[in-house]
Amino acid sequence: MQIGINDIIKILPHSYPFLLVDKVLDCDYGRRIRAIKNVTFNEPFFIGHFPNHPIMPGVLIIESLAQAAALCMSGNVDKNVIPYLVSIESAKFRKPVVPGDTLLLQVNIQKARLKTCKFECIAYVNEEKVAEATILAMLQTF
Repeated sequence: MQIGINDIIKILPHSYPFLLVDKVLDCDYGRRIRAIKNVTFNEPFFIGHFPNHPIMPGVLIIESLAQAAALCMSGNVDKNVIPYLVSIESAKFRKPVVPGDTLLLQVNIQKARLKTCKFECIAYVNEEKVAEATILAMLQTF
């Protein structure tokens, strides 16, 4: 099932400039998701990272993956629940992500318990792995 930006905005609590998922290509809620982040030159972080050599910060790639993970969980949770990032394990950055790239965000749930989920996350550009991490999130009621 594809999900467009208007529905993503309704699901995630993030807003510009911190919304880092543009489209969901397919999602099997509670199991896996594939989403994209279009990386454009007008992103605010490129002003300082780095002038004359723009590179998407690794922490924002991880945040994109975490937001995709939250979308994957969204079909199984109450609207008054937000997944909070608890830990990031085994993060690796293999290649710079630059303006014009399209990040393919692939997230698989490894374990799901009552209030926590563990995700295997990989980001690709042109079918080449650029980053990966294991992310743990906890559901919080607000």
